[in-house]
Amino acid sequence: QVQLVESGGGLVQAGGSLRLSCAASGSIFSIYVMGWYRQAPGKQRELVAGITSGGSTNYADSVKGRFTISRDNAKNTVYLQVNNLKPEDTAVYYCHAIIDYGLSSRDYWGQGTQVTVSS
Repeated sequence: QVQLVESGGGLVQAGGSLRLSCAASGSIFSIYVMGWYRQAPGKQRELVAGITSGGSTNYADSVKGRFTISRDNAKNTVYLQVNNLKPEDTAVYYCHAIIDYGLSSRDYWGQGTQVTVSS
């Protein structure tokens, strides 16, 4: 079993910054992709940013230039630096990982961390 533990959410004013962290632990062979999704009230969960084990990244258009994803493979940890926050960034942010077990892979999710941006 694999656990993803997030931290770093909170309440900030518009224009502020936060750094979200997600540490993976447990039966990990190789983490192929780690990333962040978010879900605002009444909306579907959406991809915010992802990063592969090789360092390739992708971002939602709405966060490009403001959010930066990074990864420490030795610590099985992914970070999301979120700058210039806007009220529309308010959501529960979920860590996601795809664990590679050689012949198969499996998705895991964290419990979520709330980010609230006040105007």
